[in-house]
Amino acid sequence: MAEQLTSSLITKEKSDWLKSKIRDIPDFPKPGIVFKDLTTLLKDAEAFAYTMEVLTEHYRKLKPDYIAGIEARGFILGPIIANKLAVGFIPIRKAGKLPHKVVKETYDLEYGTDSVEVHEDAVHMGARVVLVDDLLATGGTAVAAHKLLTKVGAEVISVGFVIELGFLNGRTRLPVGVEVLSLLEY
Repeated sequence: MAEQLTSSLITKEKSDWLKSKIRDIPDFPKPGIVFKDLTTLLKDAEAFAYTMEVLTEHYRKLKPDYIAGIEARGFILGPIIANKLAVGFIPIRKAGKLPHKVVKETYDLEYGTDSVEVHEDAVHMGARVVLVDDLLATGGTAVAAHKLLTKVGAEVISVGFVIELGFLNGRTRLPVGVEVLSLLEY
């Protein structure tokens, strides 16, 4: 199991405040699912700035060479953190979206499969990379992105999320020894 690191970076009061900025959308994308909509947190300037500051300051201590973000919301969070840390950003994209030679990882979904890709020359061998996305559910996409980065020579030092759906146990699918950070847990 991946190393446990959760909202201990923020107080219960701050956690409750941030959770109040996240909208629940019942029955999306299918009946029985309650979708955690991060866009309402993103549109709140104070909550968004606070979220980015907490993530950035945590990752500053880890001294990454790059921040990698998973399409699509990782593309919102990752470049901001990368910019604040003065490091590069690496996009992890859905299949067929990158223009150069890629490495691809396919993973299982509840009903079928999906794939993510990264440029084969995205990082130098041994580069220290932090992988970010908005939400950790079952962990399939994060595991695939982690495998991709490892295939191209990166050392993934942390995988971070704003939200974790703890009841789905997604963090248990990530490799042992990799820090998993989630600011908010449901």
